Amino acid sequence: MSMSLPRRAMEQMGFAVCCLSCDAPDIAGTERCRGCIESHAKARDKLTSGPATTKAERLAREQVTMLADPSKYIDDSEHGNFMLNYVRLIDAHQGVEEVITMEQVEARFAAQRAKKDKSLIRQVANQNPWAERAPDAEEREEMLEMFGTAKRPEAPTWEDLLDEVGELLDED
Repeated sequence: MSMSLPRRAMEQMGFAVCCLSCDAPDIAGTERCRGCIESHAKARDKLTSGPATTKAERLAREQVTMLADPSKYIDDSEHGNFMLNYVRLIDAHQGVEEVITMEQVEARFAAQRAKKDKSLIRQVANQNPWAERAPDAEEREEMLEMFGTAKRPEAPTWEDLLDEVGELLDED
């Protein structure tokens, strides 16, 4: 099957699968590419503006959502086979091998678990040294000194608390 590489605009709209399914020559900037990008952009804008009022609009939005991330919908009873085909196209384009053996399945799951989610906001927000570990005793004492309470107040013992309660009761 002949396919075109996904165009950046199509990837950004979540329609990379359309390019991978296209039978046009893989030449960027062709009239066909421009026409597809333009019509897909208009359709996406129309679909995502305002509430979906008809069943057809709801179905179209569901399809756009599925196309944007087909791997999440391979178990869908109606569209799962199509989504699986799209996932295979995208994986082949990205150089991901299709899994065949149990060892490959386990290795892929291990790699996905080990991959950290990247978030610029999280990276900036979690620049404190204790994001991954709790401060040790020396660091805690240093922080207490900075806030003016280097010595922790002694916690009363049970006997002290019981004596205090007894004194309060004796006052009555």
